[in-house]
Amino acid sequence: MLKSGQSVANRKIAFKINHLPRHCGQGMRCASTTATISPMSHATTTLPRKKLPIGIQTFAKLRQQNCYYVDKTPQILQLVEQGSYYFLSRPRRFGKSLLLDTIAELFEGNRPLFAGLHADSHWNWEQRWPVVRISFSDGVLHSRTELDTRIRLLLQENYARLGIAVPQDQDIAGLFGHLLQQTHQQTGEPVVVLVDEYDKPILDNITHPDIAREMRDGLRNLYSVIKGQDAHVRFAMLTGVSKFSKVSLFSGLNQLNDITLDSAYSSLCGYTDEDVDTVFAPELPGLDREQVRLWYNGYNWDGVGIYNPFDVLLLLQKRQFRPYWFETGTPTFLLDVLTQRRTFMPALEHMLASENLLSSFDVDDMSTEALLFQSGYLTIDQVQYLGVQPRYRLRYPNLEVRAGLNETMLRRYLPEAGAMLEHTGQLHALLQANDFDGLNTLFTAFFSSIPNDWYRNNPIAQYEGYYASIFYSHFAALGLDIRLEDVTNKGRIDMTVLFNRHVYLFEFKVVELVPQGKALEQIVQRGYAEKYRQRGEPIHLIGVEFSKEKRSVVGFEVQSLI
Repeated sequence: MLKSGQSVANRKIAFKINHLPRHCGQGMRCASTTATISPMSHATTTLPRKKLPIGIQTFAKLRQQNCYYVDKTPQILQLVEQGSYYFLSRPRRFGKSLLLDTIAELFEGNRPLFAGLHADSHWNWEQRWPVVRISFSDGVLHSRTELDTRIRLLLQENYARLGIAVPQDQDIAGLFGHLLQQTHQQTGEPVVVLVDEYDKPILDNITHPDIAREMRDGLRNLYSVIKGQDAHVRFAMLTGVSKFSKVSLFSGLNQLNDITLDSAYSSLCGYTDEDVDTVFAPELPGLDREQVRLWYNGYNWDGVGIYNPFDVLLLLQKRQFRPYWFETGTPTFLLDVLTQRRTFMPALEHMLASENLLSSFDVDDMSTEALLFQSGYLTIDQVQYLGVQPRYRLRYPNLEVRAGLNETMLRRYLPEAGAMLEHTGQLHALLQANDFDGLNTLFTAFFSSIPNDWYRNNPIAQYEGYYASIFYSHFAALGLDIRLEDVTNKGRIDMTVLFNRHVYLFEFKVVELVPQGKALEQIVQRGYAEKYRQRGEPIHLIGVEFSKEKRSVVGFEVQSLI
């Protein structure tokens, strides 16, 4: 124990992003392009360097190999002191497995591993508890039969490690219950139950709903045992990527305390800005600290901003800004859902969701907001209250995710990936040169390169938000500083781009809905440029008009204020 205590492309395009960390875009093209490392202002540190724990998920290995470690034991001890049953959802590669392994080592009393950490002087090392570990991280299971076989093997491994005889002729629930009862009886201490990747068998089959439902039922059969064995359980924690509804998966385990959106535990997995500046201080010289923030900081679960550890560690090793987390594999299923639902990509910049929507996930009920939030492609920007009900405004976490997801979706909007890469490269070069004639030609090329057969045969090209998404995603894929539906005292600018010490104000119109020539006229008449005059930079007013019928840009006017 502790010692101490509507798709809208057929009307004017107007969307908003005000809270994504700003980035100038200078020297960058897109998230998949290596960015230049520039010197930083940090003085050379004299702290000793340690090993970067890349890929290490076992606490003992991390500590024994003298790796950097961000001390999570203050929060772990708080969990143990304040409750017994917990659930935590975090995206992939956020350190969930390491967290559970650390908890296991703590309960098992392996004090040497905690030397110098908070727990070393705040934990009662004279008492130890038996730990049951269950992880579904290995391999892919394709049927309920395979799942049941895997569960039996996992339970048998725990029987062997804890020295308990395996009973004969028991079903899975009986095996699990017997394990908890007999372990408690033989050790004299209630059991700690830790379940890692609790949802992986379901998610691996999510594109096959019938199999996914079988997996869900099989896992529910296992997890429901924990509640019935409460007298034999000291502490239990389940972690995974998604948060399945209690009705569908945890109907027999409704005492779980979901800490996914608990501000006290928002940094339980991942690194804070302070962690990066202190724990990893010896690795920072030579890195542009602000660029580190813009690329990788910004995940938020109603608390402090968080970095993905995988990104930070690979950046510190390779010394290049790259989308390390994104490149580990965006699920094809996620991209298929966004495509099938004809998701309007600019709308992702300002989604609004209830707490119930963010935490509601099931095989037959997966909202776009919940899917993107739980997988890490959107995060909390602001919390607003309607009476006592919280509403969460979502945004992209950082430059890596915003640029990476838009570039990937742009490949689905366009029939040839080569055209997309060529167009984004040209867009960056034309903006650098302020070549507006070339920009006009490029905007037209965005659509003229798409074959007519593709329009007829691909449902993406037939939805209303397609054209607006094409414009937006080209800019977003470059990682430029974009502000959508930029608010002024006289209206909202459709899209503001700050780049290369220039300000670009875009207004988009669909000519089938308004007379031609109105786009630039609106920017001028409403004085949108006034908001940016204090920057002392050239401002370019750009009116873009396109036709749904002609599938092309039909108007492009520019007025520059120097």
